[in-house]
Amino acid sequence: MLQGILLIALFACASFYIGEARLLKEISFSPMIIGIILGMLYANSLRNNLPDTWVPGIQFCSKKILRLGIILYGFRLTFQDVVNVGVSGIVIDAIIVATTILGGIWIGRLLKMDRDTALLTSVGSGICGAAAVLGAESTIRTQPYKTAVAVATVVIFGTISMFFYPIAYRSGWLDLSPQEMGIYSGATLHEVAHAVGAGNAMGTEISNVAIIVKMIRVMLLVPVLLILGFWVARRNSAENTSAEKGKVNIPWFAVGFLAVIGFNSFDLLPAAFVDAINYFDTFLLTMAMAALGAETSIDKFKKAGAKPFILAFCLDLWLIGGGYILAKHLAPLWL
Repeated sequence: MLQGILLIALFACASFYIGEARLLKEISFSPMIIGIILGMLYANSLRNNLPDTWVPGIQFCSKKILRLGIILYGFRLTFQDVVNVGVSGIVIDAIIVATTILGGIWIGRLLKMDRDTALLTSVGSGICGAAAVLGAESTIRTQPYKTAVAVATVVIFGTISMFFYPIAYRSGWLDLSPQEMGIYSGATLHEVAHAVGAGNAMGTEISNVAIIVKMIRVMLLVPVLLILGFWVARRNSAENTSAEKGKVNIPWFAVGFLAVIGFNSFDLLPAAFVDAINYFDTFLLTMAMAALGAETSIDKFKKAGAKPFILAFCLDLWLIGGGYILAKHLAPLWL
């Protein structure tokens, strides 16, 4: 297994190195996104020429390392940040998460999609991209290729939106104040990296608000995963599956994530130490993304078909349009 872990660590190192390119730094192209791209290139080229004994190490990175990365992600947020952004960011985040997940499940039924794929895609679009997809996958225990397809959809449409938002804002297409634009970006962009990238392209005033609002959305992953755990247990009982499968799956890594946020809120650690933890955490998440990409071959995309991408496109339209309406008309009520 060690060889597989070292291979993914090498991909993560390469992702950080490539991410230092000036063009990529200017658009805040995250090492995590570079990592999944490198992993996908590997999956569709060299994967079949390497020993199968490396696969457990790759899977370890895409599951265990990912969960550790999500827990440590809590060091990027404090409960004080939640208070500072105000009621508007919290309310809009809750509306976006609830409507995107429930709407995605409904659209998935209309498209006659696989239930788990529709759920994973909706959770990824509604909360925090790949991390949310993997968190949901750990809770509902579905096939790996469905997870890979869902992650691909949120990475693709999230990246497109990351470039679109700054262009639309600078062009005057979005009639929003900097505070409203920050709320809009944080509440609707898929990945944290997307919110950071788009925010940096529009200025510090927008970026600071966008990141906090986005991190509040990340916090909502905890209750969503808990609800999913109870839903899966109820579904399995209704389908007369075994008692073991019918047990509630509590996502302890999500509880750990919330506990770390609480610890970080007391500001007990030096800022330099927290920065080091966050850098290490980004490396762990980059490893997880590279490992996920390494299990994403073209054949798996063909097996899933076009429906997940149609669903993700519909959800992206909702995030862009619905999010704008909420930021324009609802956010000013509490600003």
